[in-house]
Amino acid sequence: MNVRKQEERQPANKAASNFVLENFPTCQAALLGGSVVRGEETSTSDLDIVIIDETIPSEFRESTISHGWPIEVFVHNLKSIRDYFQSDCQRARPSLPRMVSEGISIVDHPIIITLKEEANKLLRDGPPKWTDQTIHMKRYFITDALDDFIGSTSRGEDIFIAGALGESLHEFVLRTNGRWIGASKWIVRSLTEYDQDFAEEYVEAFERFYRIGDKQAIVRLVDSVLEPHGGRLFDGFTLGKD
Repeated sequence: MNVRKQEERQPANKAASNFVLENFPTCQAALLGGSVVRGEETSTSDLDIVIIDETIPSEFRESTISHGWPIEVFVHNLKSIRDYFQSDCQRARPSLPRMVSEGISIVDHPIIITLKEEANKLLRDGPPKWTDQTIHMKRYFITDALDDFIGSTSRGEDIFIAGALGESLHEFVLRTNGRWIGASKWIVRSLTEYDQDFAEEYVEAFERFYRIGDKQAIVRLVDSVLEPHGGRLFDGFTLGKD
């Protein structure tokens, strides 16, 4: 059953306001974020709603369909939202700080200004810097994946090695340049925010492989990324040795 077709879709702001009023009438603050706020919504976009409610003992996340929209709601108290700000930054994927930074008020409260300032500072500062040891380790694992990719003669294995290699490569490029990483569609978005020319080269290399099976553009791309950090790494790599 397609629920979205049965229920008329309200405008995003109105749907979000009605949803919050019906489900979180006593919350201190609420924000609408995500693609609808950025003007990037598609036919499958959902509403991302952040709720601040000091009466809840612990945070939770919930997905539902309401007012014609799929809705993801992220419910926090002031301690948990700041804890999540920090944990998102440690993993270098600032999902919640970004939602708060770009979000528009559904239920207004002075705390929103403070949280937006905190989120914006975290986004400006970037993720924690990688240590030389971490860069060394990441070089090794990218080299290992690249060797598997070059040597593989199975199209099925090639496809999934390429996917893993693409994710590791995007992480290496962004983290060694002090930038936030992404997942899924945010891989390309994050690379584009960093360097549009590189993002285009990255997409073209993987598109060429998936379309005609040519691996060479990916191999050249990986080597160009690793070269400033010492190139491929295998011989002499150790992990956990005194």
